[in-house]
Amino acid sequence: MSLCLSAAAQPNGGPPAEPPAVVQARPAVEVLVDQCVDAILRLQEPGEGADAEQPPSQWPYVGVYKVKGRTPVPYRIGGTAIAVMALAQSPRFASDQSVRDAVGRGLDYLCEAWKDPQMSLADYQGGYDTRVWGHIEALTCLARLSRLTLIADDRRDAVTAAASRYLEGVVALEMPRTGGWNYARPDGRDAAGSPAAFVTAAALEALYEAQAAGLPVPDGLIDRGLDVLERAKDASGSVVYSGAARAAPTVADGVPGAIGRMVAGETMLLRGGRGSAAAVRGAVDAFIVHWKWLDARRAKPGTHQRPYMVAPYYFMFAHRHAAMAVELLPVSERAEYRRRINELLLSVRSEDGSWNDRVFASSAGYGTSMALLSLMQPNLDQPKKAAAAGE
Repeated sequence: MSLCLSAAAQPNGGPPAEPPAVVQARPAVEVLVDQCVDAILRLQEPGEGADAEQPPSQWPYVGVYKVKGRTPVPYRIGGTAIAVMALAQSPRFASDQSVRDAVGRGLDYLCEAWKDPQMSLADYQGGYDTRVWGHIEALTCLARLSRLTLIADDRRDAVTAAASRYLEGVVALEMPRTGGWNYARPDGRDAAGSPAAFVTAAALEALYEAQAAGLPVPDGLIDRGLDVLERAKDASGSVVYSGAARAAPTVADGVPGAIGRMVAGETMLLRGGRGSAAAVRGAVDAFIVHWKWLDARRAKPGTHQRPYMVAPYYFMFAHRHAAMAVELLPVSERAEYRRRINELLLSVRSEDGSWNDRVFASSAGYGTSMALLSLMQPNLDQPKKAAAAGE
């Protein structure tokens, strides 16, 4: 696949050229990882309505969307799942009791949170509703930690049971007829609607992890999600926000506003047995070239803004998936791409050592966890779609 920005890339297929600049010395990745762990531990919060002396158990993601004026439970689950997944895979998990305790409290919350009415599958009616994100991120976390045997014996049964519940949620919340997933279904639960590419990519990651952990993922579910990602791509390599690519793309469909969806989608397509390294490389090149459009919306009020309808919450999402995409490229290309992406990430770190792409202080736990996963990505495996019988 040839992207519209391919001229910016090096002739040998490496990352796009950058102008000469004086780059300040940065801490080694190992030091940054350790500092991220410290920040995430500091940012863990008690549950909503918890007793003042109750140990912190959550890293709630916070956005403009509220339920009865409060941070919705799916946001609490999603942010906590990402933080738990990051801490449990960090180098300090094996030796630092404070890290293991924080992970344990987060797991205990995740193992109970699926019971909350805001996560109910029976009561879901569509509309604007984020419970799908809670199910996706919790499943990704619990399946991955189970597969990597990072769950203590006394929590193993509870984690297995909760992972099965969250998998039920991902299965039940698939879009009817089209396949794929979306948190915005204005015409109701049973209407065909338009699957969102970035939600579908996240759901596919969860399902790859679930398969690798031995959970029963229904036949055809992953392939329908991959079909959605393929339909969302246009000739330039851009990926539309929802539905299928248009014959006459709008400005908002352009590459600068799609780079987060592009790196996520191409990563999941290649891991699903479709796509190509060339398409992944093109998406990463687009991320580097057009990163300024993400940064322009980072930690700003509101959500989607013209011209490319970029929302602040794409920033850390895009960084993590760009880091994942790099590790699918040929080994000889990875080091320079890692350097370029890490430089961009470090350029926006807060003075206290955290990352936050929102204007809400509590979202720093989510942001720093996404940064930690990005920095550790060279050492993290990426399970692929299991081959069907006869493939």
